[in-house]
Amino acid sequence: MTRELSLFVGTFTTLLAIINPLEVLPVYLQMLEGRDDATHREVAIKACLYALLLCFFFLLFGTLMLRIFGVPLAMVRVVGGIILMRIGFSLFMPQKAETSAGPGTASEGANIAFVPLAMPLMFGPGAIATIIGMTSTIERSSTEMLSFAAVAAAIVATMVATYICLANAKRLAHWIGPMGIDAATRIVGFFVSAIGVGLLFDGVIEALAMHGITSLH
Repeated sequence: MTRELSLFVGTFTTLLAIINPLEVLPVYLQMLEGRDDATHREVAIKACLYALLLCFFFLLFGTLMLRIFGVPLAMVRVVGGIILMRIGFSLFMPQKAETSAGPGTASEGANIAFVPLAMPLMFGPGAIATIIGMTSTIERSSTEMLSFAAVAAAIVATMVATYICLANAKRLAHWIGPMGIDAATRIVGFFVSAIGVGLLFDGVIEALAMHGITSLH
């Protein structure tokens, strides 16, 4: 059970750091400017539901594809680590750019709960790398299903936490302020980079052990 708990905590904290609801708040509030609280809650729950379904789809489909094609888990950890490091660095040292999305409403044209909120803001390369990276640590054993259940539970917990943040977006944005959001984003970027380095290091060590260059013990 300790292994499953560790997997749950690791997946939850990494996914929450990657999604970073505080960074989503400005876009969310801008695109729903002038709308009532009911619309805000409706868009928030739809966006989190879409992101949840995308995560589950990739959890099942991605794991299946890796096993069908026999991709070494060490290589998955290396690639996932590199992606997380890159995302972490971009969060820690963000490039100033104007937001391409202008003010909009939930009823205008495209479904903003899906694009851009659910994808790519909530479910993007970072979330994919996290899910694949965490599932790559699951070994085939009698506790394999429990490990996958731990990852699935972590995904659900992440989306619940994200919904709570979005549902209280106005209060959070007022309380934290732009500088607080920027500081939180940079801190998150640092930890995401550290997580990426850890995955990369584990993948390299395992790859070297696979080829008999070094030993895991």
